[in-house]
Amino acid sequence: MSQMSIFTKKIGIDLGTTNTLVYVPGKGIIINEPSVVAVSLTDKKILAVGEEAKEMLGRTPDSIVASRPMKDGVIADYRTTEAMLKYFIGKALGGLRIFRPDVMVSVPGGVTSTEKRAVMDATVAAGGKNAFIIKEPIAAAIGAAIPIGSASGHMIVNMGGGTTEIAVISLGGIVTNNSVRVAGNKFDHAILEYIRRKYNLSIGERTAERVKIEIGSALFMEKKLTTKVKGRHTVTGLPHTVTLSSDDTTEAIGAELEQVIEAIKAVLRETPPELSADIMEKGVVLAGGSSQLRNIDKLFSQALNIPMYVAPEPLLCVIKGISTALDNLDSYKRSLLARR
Repeated sequence: MSQMSIFTKKIGIDLGTTNTLVYVPGKGIIINEPSVVAVSLTDKKILAVGEEAKEMLGRTPDSIVASRPMKDGVIADYRTTEAMLKYFIGKALGGLRIFRPDVMVSVPGGVTSTEKRAVMDATVAAGGKNAFIIKEPIAAAIGAAIPIGSASGHMIVNMGGGTTEIAVISLGGIVTNNSVRVAGNKFDHAILEYIRRKYNLSIGERTAERVKIEIGSALFMEKKLTTKVKGRHTVTGLPHTVTLSSDDTTEAIGAELEQVIEAIKAVLRETPPELSADIMEKGVVLAGGSSQLRNIDKLFSQALNIPMYVAPEPLLCVIKGISTALDNLDSYKRSLLARR
């Protein structure tokens, strides 16, 4: 490794509510782990981060708590987030701790300046030399290969774990945006509640997420998908198994999807007419892990009468955008916030 490349170490972090992805130029995406931290309550020590900590969710003794320090895309617990960033930055650097890296982190489009400052502070405290903040809708748009610098309107709907962000982008900046705290985690919760009500079956969040991935659909399907689910019967308290169909998931998450549609409508209402015309012509790009839900593009197209497209590799749009911005810092200066 040349002296130069050691000096200019850069790291990109997509700090999500559910998962954190880390990119290093020349190596690509090197980490994709859950945004979960396990803390011991007795001495407040951090026991595990990422994959190892997620394994502990719902399975810990009273003295250990596994939690997600990011809530709805923003820092809910500063100390734990800093520890999580430190873990991911350390893992990305491997043995090279001599130089502090430049770190770029994505934040939701609608965050307050206080929240942005908290992310920057946590990044520097965790070992970053310079902290760059990029808004998620901008990063997702760059990652979905949308020409954000052009003078025409582009709309992106980025559906993650904690939030769905909707933004109209033109000339490298966000013209109008909206964010709803409805995304993958809310879908999981809705499925969990629905199964409890309809089948008297109590299941955990991880099982609900599996059901969503295996058979979830935004619209009722002609060819139904089914899966077996084990849990605890709420009446007898004994282990119990039921077979669910994709119709169950469609019914379970209908109200949540309706909230996302309303949020997209709100942005469309505020969009200047010239840009609206561009969006009608080009369609709307869906990005983020939750846009992988079956038929979500069809449901949105029907409800809004606008073409909708799911970006290639939607889960990776934000981190791809961060990596492009990191590799071309000068070109994306206007779209970034930096702290040195």
